[in-house]
Amino acid sequence: MAKYLIVGASAAGIAAVEAIRKVDPVGTITVITEEACAHYSRPMISDLVSGKADLQKMKCKAEGFWKENNAEARLDKKVVSLNLSDKTVTLEDGEKVNYEKLLLATGGKPFVPKMEGQEKEGVFTFTNISDAQRLAAKIDALNAKSAVVIGAGLIGISVTEALIKRGIKVTVVELQEKILSLLLDAKASDIVEAVIRKAGVNFATGQSVQKIIGKPENDGAVGGVILTKGNQVPCDLVIVAIGVIPRTELVAGTAVKLNRGIIVDNFMQTSAPDVYASGDVAEAYDFILNQNRLLPLWPLAVLEGRIAGCNMAGAKTSYEGGTNMSSLKYFGIPIVSIGLANPKDDPTIEVIVKQDIENNVYKKLVLKNNMIVGITLVNCIDRAGILFNLMKSQVNVKRFKQNLLRDDFGWAFLPVTLQRKMSVVQ
Repeated sequence: MAKYLIVGASAAGIAAVEAIRKVDPVGTITVITEEACAHYSRPMISDLVSGKADLQKMKCKAEGFWKENNAEARLDKKVVSLNLSDKTVTLEDGEKVNYEKLLLATGGKPFVPKMEGQEKEGVFTFTNISDAQRLAAKIDALNAKSAVVIGAGLIGISVTEALIKRGIKVTVVELQEKILSLLLDAKASDIVEAVIRKAGVNFATGQSVQKIIGKPENDGAVGGVILTKGNQVPCDLVIVAIGVIPRTELVAGTAVKLNRGIIVDNFMQTSAPDVYASGDVAEAYDFILNQNRLLPLWPLAVLEGRIAGCNMAGAKTSYEGGTNMSSLKYFGIPIVSIGLANPKDDPTIEVIVKQDIENNVYKKLVLKNNMIVGITLVNCIDRAGILFNLMKSQVNVKRFKQNLLRDDFGWAFLPVTLQRKMSVVQ
């Protein structure tokens, strides 16, 4: 009887449990996680802060999930070392747990740059439910009125919206000149920034926080920040939301090969026998860039975990790859960004743009050799599905590319032979 061990109980770990059970109904599955609460939706932690959702609404699996899948969930436990030759992991309390097949789904940890004063009370990160719970409790305890959010990426904009809904005045500090710079080009970013500013958010772009200062009456508590350009922003809270870095410390010094994350093949296997990795910690295949890289996205973590689970249980399954794929709706404006948003100069690249400034609508396609490699849709996401299918299937769109950004674009605009082919794929 096979013995499976999964370290991490977020998107990839949960998906792996389900996949293993579909292939192997009898092998033992043990899941170890540092979190006291498992199987919740991390993208929803901002809803906990805003009050839109409680923990029950955030759970992505039913209460009986572990029992139904005959899996042991060991919560609030930290794995501190891995012995590949003995096939064991050691927990913080010294206990050793052995395995036959191991999945590392350890995820990422928040990146926090060194800042003077970052140890002050009222400084938070924002990556898991514990962060959200502590932040929400602090808002209530302080009756907080103002906050500085460091970072204007997905995490930063998400927590900013939650704070605004709580009636808190927010200033967002972003090192880049534009917000959401990994997802949007300059024009799209300006549209989204204007919408967010109308909601009352202030932005300080092109700079960072140099120092966190205390309150006049209590230097140990956050009272404001000083930016690199010298201006001072008073606040009750500072939330560091710059991004995450993969948690690779468990395999450091072992035979598991690392780059920025853990290197895996198309079966989610690492360079070490019987050891797999998925989710934010893994460098998996990007079908647009044709290379492996970190893609810390919930839907891809689910898919990678499913692939890993199948292969661990003996059902050989290949990962076709993912790419940057973000679908969000903050401050009432829906956005889809897939693949390349800001392509480098390349004679094989063509960019098609359609814009309606009055209605905050922006559509952009990036084509390479007449195939879609980038999709940006702001306030007009209805055609995202068909455009992504054309991208994923690597369809040559030369014959109908002038129609791709039409408001009524659909299957009828495709050549009949392609319609038939795509319907078979679907």
